[in-house]
Amino acid sequence: MHLTQSCLSPGEDSQKESSPFINSDDDGEPYFDGKNMALFEEEMDSHPMVSSLLNKLAIYTNLTQGVREHEEAENEDGVRRVTVVVPQMGTFIGVYLPCMQNILGVILFLRLTWIVGTAGILGSFAIVSMCCICTLLTAISMSAIATNGVVPAGGAYYMISRSLGPEFGGAVGLCFYLGTTFAGSMYILGTIEILLTYIVPTATVFKEGEDAAMLNNMRVYGTCCLVLMALVVFVGVKYVNKLALVFLACVILSIMATYAGVIKTVIAPPEFSVCLLGNRSLRNEKFETCAKTEVVKNKTFTTDLWPLFCNSKQPNATCDEYFDLNNLTEIQAIPGLLSGVIKDNLWGNYGPAGMWIEKKSQPSVPVQEISTDTNKEYVFNDITTYFTLLVGIYFPSVTGIMAGSNRSGDLRDAQRSIPIGTIMAILTTSFIYISCVVLFGACIEGVVLRDKFGYSVKKNPVIGILAWPSPWVIVIGSFFSCCGAGLQSLTGAPRLLQAIARDGIIPFLQVFGHGKANGEPTWALLLTVGICEIGILIASLDAVAPILSMFFLMCYLFVNLACAVQTLLRTPNWRPRFKFYHWTLSFLGMSLCLSLMFVSSWYYALVAMVIAGCIYKYIEYRGAVKEWGDGIRGLSLNAARYALIRLEEAPLHTKNWRPQLLVLCKLDSDLAVKHPRLLSFTTQLKAGKGLTIVCSVLEGTYMTRGNNAKTGEQVSAMAAERTKGFSHVVVSSNLRDGFSLLIQSAGLGGMKHNAVLMAWPVGWKQARDCSARRNFIETVRETTAAHQALLVAKNIDHFPGNQERLKQGTIDVWWIVHDGGLLMLLPFLLSQHKVWRKCKMRIFTVAQMDDNSIQMKKDLQMFLYHLRLDAVVEVVEMVREWPVLLSLTFELFPQPCVVIGRRSQIQSITDVSRGSIKRKKSPGADAPPLDTPSIPEDEVAQLIHDRNTASHSATNDKAPGATPDRVHMTWTKDKLVNERNRLRESMAVKDMFNMKPNQSNVRRMHTAVKLNEVVVKKSQNSQLVLLNMPGPPKNMKGDENYMEFLEVLMEGLDRVLLVRGGGREVITIYS
Repeated sequence: MHLTQSCLSPGEDSQKESSPFINSDDDGEPYFDGKNMALFEEEMDSHPMVSSLLNKLAIYTNLTQGVREHEEAENEDGVRRVTVVVPQMGTFIGVYLPCMQNILGVILFLRLTWIVGTAGILGSFAIVSMCCICTLLTAISMSAIATNGVVPAGGAYYMISRSLGPEFGGAVGLCFYLGTTFAGSMYILGTIEILLTYIVPTATVFKEGEDAAMLNNMRVYGTCCLVLMALVVFVGVKYVNKLALVFLACVILSIMATYAGVIKTVIAPPEFSVCLLGNRSLRNEKFETCAKTEVVKNKTFTTDLWPLFCNSKQPNATCDEYFDLNNLTEIQAIPGLLSGVIKDNLWGNYGPAGMWIEKKSQPSVPVQEISTDTNKEYVFNDITTYFTLLVGIYFPSVTGIMAGSNRSGDLRDAQRSIPIGTIMAILTTSFIYISCVVLFGACIEGVVLRDKFGYSVKKNPVIGILAWPSPWVIVIGSFFSCCGAGLQSLTGAPRLLQAIARDGIIPFLQVFGHGKANGEPTWALLLTVGICEIGILIASLDAVAPILSMFFLMCYLFVNLACAVQTLLRTPNWRPRFKFYHWTLSFLGMSLCLSLMFVSSWYYALVAMVIAGCIYKYIEYRGAVKEWGDGIRGLSLNAARYALIRLEEAPLHTKNWRPQLLVLCKLDSDLAVKHPRLLSFTTQLKAGKGLTIVCSVLEGTYMTRGNNAKTGEQVSAMAAERTKGFSHVVVSSNLRDGFSLLIQSAGLGGMKHNAVLMAWPVGWKQARDCSARRNFIETVRETTAAHQALLVAKNIDHFPGNQERLKQGTIDVWWIVHDGGLLMLLPFLLSQHKVWRKCKMRIFTVAQMDDNSIQMKKDLQMFLYHLRLDAVVEVVEMVREWPVLLSLTFELFPQPCVVIGRRSQIQSITDVSRGSIKRKKSPGADAPPLDTPSIPEDEVAQLIHDRNTASHSATNDKAPGATPDRVHMTWTKDKLVNERNRLRESMAVKDMFNMKPNQSNVRRMHTAVKLNEVVVKKSQNSQLVLLNMPGPPKNMKGDENYMEFLEVLMEGLDRVLLVRGGGREVITIYS
């Protein structure tokens, strides 16, 4: 301890340890004294002791999301409330029974017999098997996800969002919410159907028009029932939970009564009969005797059936032709298990809406004309039936497998209970459904099975006439079952929406995250009631069932996808305790879900996918950024790794070349980008969809400026300018080394940058040292050595922003030398962006004396045509006048490398070399004309320099009275001799008169001057000018001259982009 403390600063050893796991003592002494932990005590804030960590985990409590979170919240006084202790449930009570209650329901009691009669035993077996296998495979995938760590309550939404990311989680979570809400509509419609069809058929509001009246009655009573259930849920969920056991008892009692009825058919079939006219099934609620006439005391009377088909009760009345030609037959509705009726029910009987339900084996005399008056006495199909429709109607009967995972917060051991309870519930319900399919087909007559509402058996539910001891067992049991399922849906759906809203991934749903003081989701309940009302207004259980099938199937599809993705990625965190899963099973379940979606209803499937896709894109565009360690991110990492490896396998082809930009930025004192328009220009260049890396360098050491580097990487300007890319800030001892490091090492593999974008160093002349100039030129040299293109923007702050629109103008390209075609490609990429879209492209090229300008223009136009570029071509001719220029330069400037950067001097020499005397105007006085060939050595030679070159005249004396705008340099014989003597003494090696002039610098300056004149003349009003950037001199002594050349080249132009190619072709004429 003595050694450890001796290395601490005086202020460090007095600080207390502050940690979320370990608290410091009041006396200020370290908590770890005497614990043999002195070696690690400085890291305890970020690395707590194992004992402390285990202690925190031991007191961890998993709360049900949205239901009991408020119990631990602090009240207004800041005092933490007492946590409500919830009894932990086991597998049977917590998972098995809730799943059973959610799976078994309205479809079993109201539609399964009709599905068996319509599709046949084999078709129904296929439907039930497909749906049950789909849910079983989904349950296996769900078990793997649910046992991969602690799953807070939230069910499928939580599992999908944490496995596939917030985009998929939000989209599928909302689909699951809509499915649960429409399930509430379906259960309420089932409740009202039982009420109005079987319990109180006389309690109807609308009487006229039987079909329309039934739908309107469903709407009225359904809305009233929805409001009543919503009030029950609003008052308190505890009442719903207390009644859950009663509702489950009703379901189990009804199923047991059904099996008891099947067994009873072996002993004594029920005394229910069906009346057939010919082979057509009749509705028998208006008559008791299935006969045309009956004999009472040796007298023949017509029965109650007679006036239904005749115009009076008299035997000689005019009757329906079919009634006259065919006889009435009474058959048993339930022949029994041993009757052999199973043979007749093996195959399906599909038909259009309005088709009579007929017994094919019964004799019948057909008629030509069909009477519409008597149609209402027959039993007929209310909807067109086909296999795929039945799949959509049946599938909701197997949903509800998420009930166990939704209660994970209440389970004693969720990782054990969820897999066992869910899979056992699915196997149990699958056995019940399959056995019911077979038993219904083996016991009940086919015409009765196809009678959806039981009109042919005195308006009893078909499953009810099979049940023992009475049909009322099924009626009452199914009624309360549907009521309970509806209440459960109205309870669960708002909490699911509240969980999604509280995650904050969908901004417009945030209001639904709030509720009453006790945490009840009031606003979410209101929205749920509103959506549920839409389903009730549809008023048809057969129309609502396929809708919720779509949403549940989509949810199950993504559960399987989540498991498959996690398994294939083999992420280190994927360690589920449930071992009986495989990615092939998940893919099979996913494929089955997708197939069932389109089999059930392809247009509903497309609508559900569009809804999910819109939610996905909305979350991606506007949603909050969440990092949940999801599998999609892992999939992206794997895909990126694979793509990077593939990119390295072969060299990049010219057709695939695109600018991968390394943007070199400067940060100000607030760590903000100094020139944000550089990022705007980067965004405008991104039509090539290439990589963008925004980089900067901080001077110092990483230990002292590491936090500044991390802050600088969070570039807010990138978001403001909508620049898609990466940011990277490095800390280096000097800027030069930092930029060199970025140029060499930025990027990864095939995703390295191939072009560097930077701003022109505006203040390089005014800088006290030459670091700005040296850094710029070294960057040019290094990009050239690395075979990378270089883009240098002058006056970058004058470039248009992303919100501006240039309504007219040109982008001028001055193509002096060919360096890969980058000059041609950049204007095209810019014109793809809305800022530059209306600008036309012009290409200028320079012809020498011995070039054929006309042919050059034709060739260039043809070249552009093959490149598929639209541009105006112009050839500019330049005249070279070197001999006189060089001789005069040697006479006037014994050491031209010192003063070669003076634009006005070279301009004067050029004018003299042409034999013309020009007057140069400036804000000050005019300079006298020069007649250079006749100037004697002892006369004054006055040279006028512009202000840009004034800072480089340190070797000369300023003339008296010179203004800041003009610098007059007067040379006499004495001054020239004195200057020669001073330079001779400083060099001490060579005589000034023996030095040869640097003709290369003279030629370069002359070229820059003349080229600038032409460019300014042609392109001064252009929106952007692109110029070939000449390379720096190999000899570093000419760096200052090089910067002067570039200044002269760009003088008089507002927006200039100097372009230097990377040494490879970037554009091609081939497809």
